[in-house]
Amino acid sequence: MIGPMTEFTPTARSRVKRHHERGAYDFDAIASILDAAFLCHVGYVIDGQPYVTPTSYWREDDRLYWHGSAASRMLRTVATSVPVCLTVTHLDRLVIARSGFHHSINYRSVMAFGEAATIADPDEKLAALEAFVNRLYPGRWPELRPVTKQELKGTTVVGMTIAEASAKVRVGPPVDDEPDYALPLWAGTVAIRQVVGEDTTDPRMIPGIARPAGLAPWRAGEAVDALLTRLAT
Repeated sequence: MIGPMTEFTPTARSRVKRHHERGAYDFDAIASILDAAFLCHVGYVIDGQPYVTPTSYWREDDRLYWHGSAASRMLRTVATSVPVCLTVTHLDRLVIARSGFHHSINYRSVMAFGEAATIADPDEKLAALEAFVNRLYPGRWPELRPVTKQELKGTTVVGMTIAEASAKVRVGPPVDDEPDYALPLWAGTVAIRQVVGEDTTDPRMIPGIARPAGLAPWRAGEAVDALLTRLAT
């Protein structure tokens, strides 16, 4: 999906300071990292106490959405237009160096800042929930039992326009002190992948029901980040 902007302007809160060469602010780079995941951490403050809550999310252009129980303290708080920091991280490789100091990891990460607000209109809320389900399982929503009024009332959906964001990415081999390259030590990287596993059928499912078409992309052995990226296009 193409957003309405091409680049975020870094500020004091969003600029990458440590290893600034790993930072990026263009919209496509940030969107690609966001689209390759569906779990994030939302940071916010209640009465001076910071909290960070893991949750699932989805993106539409420069808007991020997440949802949960209407009784959720996090959702009740962030839905009142308070400042929010949403982060996403992918762990790609362990980086094994010749000294403990230079061991590292290869990763892709995003920090997105904005103000979250509740989606109050029932039709808009329902459409957002439909987009979330179909984002992970294409075409699944029309197959499901319709959402009840009570379920919709008990669910809070919040949306946040990304006001500022930055990506930070490390790639490549270890970077050792020059004299250490002569040491007789193994060095390199170890790939870390999250992959789809085998299905487990609900033991209470009616016999003879076929696996739904919406699950077709979720094949055992598929890399999750690559799969999610394909589903986002």
